[in-house]
Amino acid sequence: CREVLQSSLLLLGEIGGNDYNHPFFAGQSIEEIQQYVSPVIGTIASFIKELIELGAVTLMVPRNLPIGCSSSYLTLFKGSNKEEYDPETGCLTWLNKFVEYHSELLRNELNLIQQLNPHATIIYADYYNAAMQLYRSPNKFGFTRGALSACCGGGGSYNYNPSVLCGIPPSTVSGEPSLYVNWDGLHLTEAAYRWIFRGLFEGPYTIPQINTLCGSRALSA
Repeated sequence: CREVLQSSLLLLGEIGGNDYNHPFFAGQSIEEIQQYVSPVIGTIASFIKELIELGAVTLMVPRNLPIGCSSSYLTLFKGSNKEEYDPETGCLTWLNKFVEYHSELLRNELNLIQQLNPHATIIYADYYNAAMQLYRSPNKFGFTRGALSACCGGGGSYNYNPSVLCGIPPSTVSGEPSLYVNWDGLHLTEAAYRWIFRGLFEGPYTIPQINTLCGSRALSA
């Protein structure tokens, strides 16, 4: 196992998504949910340390996606206060600031672990900004049906209905999911994840940039 871990790129996560989704959907306040961030980061850190002890030397740790742009959250917290929305993307800014808070604590913890384990390479994967490029310029990436409405859902402003989830009648699904960023209100489409992958492995959305660590043959593989 140690030999396998030493020669592998390990992807951890995305950890923390459901730890926040469930209390948000259960109606807990942002102040309550913020108290969960530190324990979540602590769990991620423990996981990384354990893997390093087992022999892992190259680990990719992702930042969480921008939940303020998710169809489910936009539906759950839909309101008339325009100041809560990013005028460029239509995403809920206060929810994305919560993700930024999680990310700040995560970066601090990763920097500490890296200092204590200089033989390892800990890659910070910026899922957030890799995804935000799609929300800022959906047409540029071929998402002509928009970035905020779900491809599969039960109707409503963002085609998300918690009582009629994707796959449950009478929900509907578009025959062209590649034209959407969001799949079912919580998850993205394959087309969106493909762009996020390219942003990580070919672009600027990892620290350190992964294309400076691996050759073109490794990336192709």
